[in-house]
Amino acid sequence: MPFSSSKKTCFVDMDDVMCDFLGAYQKAIEHNPAMTFPQAEHGFFRRLPEVEGAVDAVKTLAQTFDLWILSAPSVFNPMSYTEKRVWVEEHLGFDFCERLILSCNKGFMKGDFLVDDRVRGHGQELFEGEIVQFGSASFPSWDEVLRYLLPRA
Repeated sequence: MPFSSSKKTCFVDMDDVMCDFLGAYQKAIEHNPAMTFPQAEHGFFRRLPEVEGAVDAVKTLAQTFDLWILSAPSVFNPMSYTEKRVWVEEHLGFDFCERLILSCNKGFMKGDFLVDDRVRGHGQELFEGEIVQFGSASFPSWDEVLRYLLPRA
């Protein structure tokens, strides 16, 4: 996947956009209510299930946009940096690993779109492009995200 500056740039978050962080978190708490930070457990991020349609949608967007995966790592689990990288390779392939950015401040990135489930908390409010809030009333699934973004490429 070559790097391109002629296309519009789109960043896509991982947790609760590409992979089901909240569902895995809730299952871990149900299984062990005394666990305060399930995301601190070794293997937590690597085992996250895909959000329905996410992998195909990201591959579709990568054909049209200069696409980057932008995720905030967990400060409670230093292994999250490695596990997120491994998740990307296992679900999207090795080429996407060169397009993975892990940053606690997403506002540092310059681009046209950011697909994220949150609009603040990790610098999203400082992102100069447009935030497409995944899971919101306007973008409840990947189908709506694709319908919105593809004509804007």
